[in-house]
Amino acid sequence: MIFSHENLLQQAQESELQLGYHILNFYVDAPGVPAKRITDSIESFYLSPSGGTLRDSSMNIVMYSAKYDKYKGYGKA
Repeated sequence: MIFSHENLLQQAQESELQLGYHILNFYVDAPGVPAKRITDSIESFYLSPSGGTLRDSSMNIVMYSAKYDKYKGYGKA
């Protein structure tokens, strides 16, 4: 549950899509930022595979990356 590119992709691949989001869990630093180390707190985050947006439990955007967009390039010739 340490935040990294690899862990995000692995959790997204293993989780089912629920209401358009993959629910991922990561350790967090205050105030709710995914941590790159073990901390005392774990929170759920929501990854939209259409757009590559990671949101916190209040649906605030935590980060965006086109590399997490599952449909990037879809329909382009």
